[in-house]
Amino acid sequence: MFPICIKETGKYGRGIFATRDIKTGELIEVSPVLTSSKNDWKYLKKTVLYNYCFSWGENYEHTAIALGYGSLYNHSYTPNAEYKYNIDNLSIDFYAISDITDGQEITINYNESSEDDSPLWFEVLV
Repeated sequence: MFPICIKETGKYGRGIFATRDIKTGELIEVSPVLTSSKNDWKYLKKTVLYNYCFSWGENYEHTAIALGYGSLYNHSYTPNAEYKYNIDNLSIDFYAISDITDGQEITINYNESSEDDSPLWFEVLV
């Protein structure tokens, strides 16, 4: 059984929440991805999918949509999880970077590195 579920956050819309305690370093989810070429990006930018895409590829030359819960994790500059690209497996793998308690929202830093506080394409609510 997955240790996560989708719930309303009350602030950001839907989010991903723990359904049990998750320990630091634990694999939370392996999200398969659908990839598209850089040429398709101009079309994706015109759709709602733009907000759910990941850069993809050895040099980030492609775009990916994570299936499963992968594209629904909310952003935080103080995340409790991180994601790693698994190019060979065509997946994005999500890991806990701190202990997460049952019922707690699981967040990632959209800038990939948990310490990267660069601005995003939207206003980050605190």
